[in-house]
Amino acid sequence: MTDFRKIDDGFFASPQISVADVSQAAAMGIGTIVNNRPEGEADDQPAGSDIESATKAAGLNYVAIPIGHSGFSMPQVDAMSEVLAKADRPVLGFCRSGTRSTLLWSLAQAKQGRDPDEIAAAAEAGGYSIDPVRPTVDMLAGKSSD
Repeated sequence: MTDFRKIDDGFFASPQISVADVSQAAAMGIGTIVNNRPEGEADDQPAGSDIESATKAAGLNYVAIPIGHSGFSMPQVDAMSEVLAKADRPVLGFCRSGTRSTLLWSLAQAKQGRDPDEIAAAAEAGGYSIDPVRPTVDMLAGKSSD
């Protein structure tokens, strides 16, 4: 069963998806699926190549931007920014719980100049907190911490 959480009109976050979930994403109007989970992170995780094949078969774009235990890097933020900038339909990001996907979206949004308070509110409405990256979100958005 899918748990696609709307963060804003252009982005949804989800825990790990299955091949079967791709058709639901397509039916919802998702245009791109972003895999933020490193390959082989867990034994029960579907192979990224299987998700990619299903995504492409459904006529959707697939991008892998894995985020491991070392955290976020600017190349990952830049890659997500590029995905979001090019998307003409909503993007679905997934990882184990949806948190890394939401945090990466938050960083990309900040880099594009979106207000950090708006970013935090959108993430919270989807059930996620950006607290772990809030200082970086503020910095990327050019907002000084209070």
